[in-house]
This record gives sequence, C-alpha cells and structure tokens, in this order.
Amino acid sequence: MSAEQQVEPMAEGGTRARAEVRTVEIPGAVLAVSGPAGTGSRDGGQLPPALFVHGLGGSSDNWTELMDELSDLVDGEALDLPGFGRSAPPADGNLSLSGHVRAVIGYLEASGRGPVHLFGNSLGGAVAVRLAALRPDLVLSLTLISPALPELPPQRTAWPTGLLAVPGVPALMRRMPSNGRSVEDATEGLLRLVYGDVAAVPEARRAAAVAEYRRRTGLPYAMQVMVGSARGIVSAYTERGEQSLWRQAEQVRVPVLLVYGLKDKLVSYRSARRACAAFADARLLVLPESGHVAMMEYPARVARAARELLAEVSAGPATAGPRAAAGEPAGGVDGAAGGEAAGGGAVGGGDDEVDGGVENVSA
Repeated sequence: MSAEQQVEPMAEGGTRARAEVRTVEIPGAVLAVSGPAGTGSRDGGQLPPALFVHGLGGSSDNWTELMDELSDLVDGEALDLPGFGRSAPPADGNLSLSGHVRAVIGYLEASGRGPVHLFGNSLGGAVAVRLAALRPDLVLSLTLISPALPELPPQRTAWPTGLLAVPGVPALMRRMPSNGRSVEDATEGLLRLVYGDVAAVPEARRAAAVAEYRRRTGLPYAMQVMVGSARGIVSAYTERGEQSLWRQAEQVRVPVLLVYGLKDKLVSYRSARRACAAFADARLLVLPESGHVAMMEYPARVARAARELLAEVSAGPATAGPRAAAGEPAGGVDGAAGGEAAGGGAVGGGDDEVDGGVENVSA
C-alpha cells in the first residue's frame, strides 16, 4: 500500500485538501482509494464507514463534493474501479459487472471496513446492487444515484454509449477523423451528456474535467476499459434468473435511497417506479433540474436525503415506515403525496409533476 497527499478543486473554485490517495492491492488488481485524511474510524474515530463507487468513465473524483458534505457523518472513501481513474486495469482483463463487484468486495475484505454505507452512481449503482444482494454482510445501506438497472429499450440519448458494446464500433470510432475537435470541445460534449445544465458547471470542475480527459486519452488502455465495461453493462441488462439485476434488487434488505434526475440523458427517471417496487425498503428523491450526476450537480440536496437515510439506519427499524422525509415535501415519482411508486401507478411525464421531495416507499 502506498499513499500520497492531493489537493482537489472545490466546486466554487477554491481548493480543498483531500486526503491520501492510496493504492491497495487486492486479488487480481491494484485499486486507487481516496478519502479524508486524519479523520474517521481508520484513525480511531467513531464515524461509520462509507464507500463511494463511480460510474462508467468516471472516477473517485466524482464524489468530492458529496463526501465533503457528509464528512462529519461518515468515514468516507471513494475508489477507482479497475481501469478507471488512477487504478490500473485488472490483471485478467475482466471488466464485466461481476468483475467490478469482485474488485469492490476484494477491497472491503482487504481493508476490513465492512459493513459500509454504500453509494453508487450509474455503473457504480449496479455494482452496489449486486454486491448488496450477494454479500449483505458488507452493506449497511445503499444510496443509488441514477443506477444502471436494466431499462429496455434505453432512451435514445443513451444509445451512443451502448454502441460502445457493439463489436467493430470502437475500432471504427478510432479511425474516424476528429475534425479538429479539441480536448476542450470533446470534454464539453461529455459534460453535456451527464449534466442537466452544463452552463452551471463551475470553472474549477470544468478545468479538472479537461485535464482528466487529456490524461485518459494518453493511456493505452483507456478505450479498452470503456468498451469492456460498456459491454459488461449491456450483458448485465440481458441476464435472467438469479443473476438478473432486478431479481437481485428484490433480495436487498437494507434501506435504499434512490436519486433520479429528470434531465438525465443516460438513465431515465421513468425506471424509478420499478426500482421503488423492487427494493423492500426504498426512499425516492427526484431532482427536476439534475442530469446523470446529481451528487456533483446538487451535492447539498443529495446529502440532506442521505443524512435522513443514515439517521434512520442508526436509530434502528423502529423509525422505518412510509413517510416523507423531514423538511422535504412528499414527492413520490409523480409528485402526488404518498407517491404512486409503491402502488404501480404511472410515472409522471413532465417536470411540473415532480416536486423534488423524498418519499419512503415499501414494496
């Protein structure tokens, strides 16, 4: 294990001292893991452990703002999945969903930090669901932000990402001329894909995204990792029986917070109804202006909902039950008090039908 100090940009343009970035060897991979230095249970503190898992093409840096918001409540760490961020690809080249799940389990076992409050975005959300179903002993709660659960057919804006999984398409893309597109322009396209309002992206975050895009394109394995992981997601979408992600969601018994954005171009908020019905103990937060990365766009609002979830877990099962979260209007999927998510009603179709509240729903 090795460690180094890092300074990360804050959303408002200042700087924040961010923790040690450690490399942790697990069976078949070496993972980069980061978290706040000098605090939490690793240093004799009493905060419960939390682990944050990013999405396809992302990294642990995606969680900086949310981790900062929750730093007084949990001893948080974020890892880079194999091949992403500062982690090298896995030794066996396995970039399937189950391969990523094994890597996260490997880290939790090697670090001895489980059970943890597990946070996941997109691909990381699918990883978290499968992990919680297979290893419930390692999970205290789930917070899933635009989780990549099977959605067929996917919305049209997600098709280009899915095309990465089609044999021959990545090679064709590499041969296509860039038409003089700069790194800045390419990064802008990615930001437009994942943010609800790209104009609101802070300059510090935009500059960091450009630097990371430039760094990633210089790695010889970058495209291979993206393609392999995209194929892993597509493959997981087609799995049936006990390996089905929806079947595994039904097996999760810990409390779950689901976060969806109405402007998400990759995961449709319409899948929120099915997700609420699948998990035994679910809460839903719908953010009308958010895209695919609510933890980066609205970290304070996501943190508020996460705090309520963590408070319920700490207080025990006596606090559970279908009720709106304190301080938030009852939202549901369609904005109706009580929400139709649990009852199988139709998901609302317009921004004015969702008020952004948190609603507890039980299958």
